[in-house]
Amino acid sequence: MPRDKTLSHRKIMQSAMEEFSEYGYEKASMRRIGSRCGLTAAALYRHFDNKEAMFDSLVRPAVEDLRAWIDEHISMWESAEIDMMRELIYPRMDEYALLINKSHGSRYSNFLNDLVEYQQKRMMPRFIELKKLGYDVKDVSEEELHMLSTAYCTALFEPVVHNYSLEDAVRYLDTVEAFFMPGWKNLMGIK
Repeated sequence: MPRDKTLSHRKIMQSAMEEFSEYGYEKASMRRIGSRCGLTAAALYRHFDNKEAMFDSLVRPAVEDLRAWIDEHISMWESAEIDMMRELIYPRMDEYALLINKSHGSRYSNFLNDLVEYQQKRMMPRFIELKKLGYDVKDVSEEELHMLSTAYCTALFEPVVHNYSLEDAVRYLDTVEAFFMPGWKNLMGIK
């Protein structure tokens, strides 16, 4: 009777999370991950082709969920990203901390910039749509929107970068919202 790989897989994923969190993607070791979960490095390769595939399996669901959230909420203009942080990011802080702090050397090395570009591609059409609806939308170039979105995204993710407690992060988000939302509303011509 074949062994159930589910328990082994969960142990591997927990060990991989610990290893990547401690050492980062570049310095993480398949041998140490195996040791953490009581398997040889060779046994790990029955579950994952390589370290990259293992890291990807830890963070890809978080990236996909974030993109889906953005796609679903792009038409909202008031506090959407603040809600995103509260509803999606903070409950999965470990995964997003890997993406932001520990992904150097992986295909996720530029996660925040990639996120800004993903969001920017969806925001420019929204500005056009609001203008057609009669809002006094300011003319903003792609470069200006990128600069502003980068500043906003960086501020939003600072609690993840610095591993703030949820209580501190929520308080911090209130400050970010109070600072950035008037500017976004002004750009979009929303009173």
